Amino acid sequence: MSEPISHPSLVVTAGAGVPGVSDRPVTVPPVAPGEYVQQTLAGLDPTTGGGVDPALPLYATTFVVVDLETTGGAPDGGGITEIGAVKVRGGEELGVLATLVNPGVPIPPFITVLTGITQAMLVPAPPIEQVLPSLLEFVSDAVLVAHNAPYDVGFLKAACAKHGYRWPNPRVLDTAALARRVLTRDEVPNRKLGTLAAYFRTATRPTHRALDDAKATVDVLHGLIARLGGHRVDTVGEAIDFARAVTPTQRRKRHLAEGLPKVPGVYIFRADDDRPLYVGTSGDIATRVRSYFTAAEKRARMSEMLAAAERVEAVECAHPLEAEIRELRLIAAHAPPYNRRSKFPERMVWLKLTDEAYPRLSVVRALSVTDTAYLGPFRSKQAAELAAAGFHDAVPLRQCTHRLSLRTVTPACALAELGRCPAPCEHRITPEEYDHHAAAPFRTATTSDPQVVVDALLARIEALSAAQRYEEAAVVRSRLAAVLRATVRMQRLAALTRIAELAAARPAAGGGWELALVRHGRLAGAGVSPPGVHPRPTIAAIRATAETVPPGHGPVPRASAEETERILSWLERPETRLVEMSAEWSSPVSGAARFRDLLAKAENGRSHQLSTERS
Repeated sequence: MSEPISHPSLVVTAGAGVPGVSDRPVTVPPVAPGEYVQQTLAGLDPTTGGGVDPALPLYATTFVVVDLETTGGAPDGGGITEIGAVKVRGGEELGVLATLVNPGVPIPPFITVLTGITQAMLVPAPPIEQVLPSLLEFVSDAVLVAHNAPYDVGFLKAACAKHGYRWPNPRVLDTAALARRVLTRDEVPNRKLGTLAAYFRTATRPTHRALDDAKATVDVLHGLIARLGGHRVDTVGEAIDFARAVTPTQRRKRHLAEGLPKVPGVYIFRADDDRPLYVGTSGDIATRVRSYFTAAEKRARMSEMLAAAERVEAVECAHPLEAEIRELRLIAAHAPPYNRRSKFPERMVWLKLTDEAYPRLSVVRALSVTDTAYLGPFRSKQAAELAAAGFHDAVPLRQCTHRLSLRTVTPACALAELGRCPAPCEHRITPEEYDHHAAAPFRTATTSDPQVVVDALLARIEALSAAQRYEEAAVVRSRLAAVLRATVRMQRLAALTRIAELAAARPAAGGGWELALVRHGRLAGAGVSPPGVHPRPTIAAIRATAETVPPGHGPVPRASAEETERILSWLERPETRLVEMSAEWSSPVSGAARFRDLLAKAENGRSHQLSTERS
């Protein structure tokens, strides 16, 4: 603990012989020459998240029991008149913090009558901004306990926010809420601190003074913990969850979360006939599945799913990326009824240019090997049609569905009369001219540079806005966004899926490296190299057992678009390192990606800024 606040009214004591604390200097052994040492990228924080492990047994958990006296009213960053805190673990008192606090405002008379704290007592006391550093250090790495915790925590959080201190966001256990779950009305008529102190015969009686009330709450906490064993609550996480309101179904099915591994992976809730009901993923399977049986889970469909579930199956994975990919594949394979997203990837649609003398745009369910000009995949037919409308606004592609002949003339439609179509049906334009002005801009936009299409749509938006036809301009803006969204996405996917094999590594949280082997945009193998060991032998082992992925046609030949996008997100993280590639990973210099800012403006509805993007 750092130097306490130098003030006569602040008292901090600590118990001697606290386990895990040493005053001896720590020395770091030197690294032997030639030994492999894992390096971190510059600017990365190597530390992991702190806090108390929810799986920690109650007897090994450090609790800091806090009580505040205030001037009353709502928490606004002030109003605290006294703080009392007691640190305990395993029934042993480790430390005490107690101080009066000058709230900077007069104390209401009824508060003085209730607590015995007078204005004269608080004049020499330190203000809350001087007390907070010692209190926050005292609470660090412990579970915060209070009776009616939202009240005390609310005042402390408001004080931290007002005076610029970071709230450590500790785990909080409310003894009042826990008593409502543990004790019946036959045992205690209410859950007031005085009533509970009398029931458990605490050594210190509550007196509306912070330290006395905190010490009484310590004894109440120990009495409540003694009752939790009958409810099969053994860890601090289970105790916090138990204090919250849960449904009878959650309480009855809690045993389904027992025995699951605390590793990254996929969990599958299965019905009595072994049918998958719900598939999820987590970096910690055990902790995530337990959360379904707590008050934090409020989704109605999850309550229905839990009622039908009979067991939970865990699929352990090397790291979170592999877990995400396995989840996607399981959802696609089984279409669990309680999963809403990532189902039916085969329902994606494409926008392709037909193979005709005068080609047109067509929405199709799948691509053939003969298709050379296409855009997608789109998640729905409506999205594909919106992008098609954007191309129709920009270039003179015909919109009729007739198969035109080079010999026979077909009567023109109204679009030709309006000047929206060059009327290839009446042979007013040659196939070569039609390809140059209509079809070629689509091919160029999808594979490399959409500049022609973007300029045409921006000019149309500008003209409509100048004519104060703002609703029509907004429609064209949405079509521009659909075109850019699709072209950026497809070129980004194609850049990865054309690579036959790519190996990448990312630092693992516990040391070592998370490794991924990607073939044509599909995760073919995954693993983790041990800390202190060079990752190349592990990569070689992954390659020897990896899935064989042959090349295919299109931007997502061997995986769903969502799987490849998950892999891309992992590869594009700043800490990920590319180890080996069979070919270069590149995108067109003048490709659609350079219009990302324009896409963001179009999606945000800023039509008046779009004309400035023309080049």
